[in-house]
Amino acid sequence: MKDFKSYTQDDGGFENDKGVELVKRVAASMQGKSSGEIMRAVIEEAEKGKRAGTLTNEDLDNFYSLMSPTLDGFRRRKLKSIVERLKRI
Repeated sequence: MKDFKSYTQDDGGFENDKGVELVKRVAASMQGKSSGEIMRAVIEEAEKGKRAGTLTNEDLDNFYSLMSPTLDGFRRRKLKSIVERLKRI
């Protein structure tokens, strides 16, 4: 889905997005953990996905788009650098 006008019920919306699935998996396993532990888990999951070929650069961009509004400036820049590093895998 590129924009709201092109959204149709049949395309699954965000339900089929691997970035969203990554967020759901990590969130479920990270309740009660520190932000550092959560970030390490996200990076580990993303590295596994990239190496297995199941996580694309577009998925990483979608993940960044979902997470960045919840972060302050420093953490947003850090996440951006991590995403850029993961794209090179």
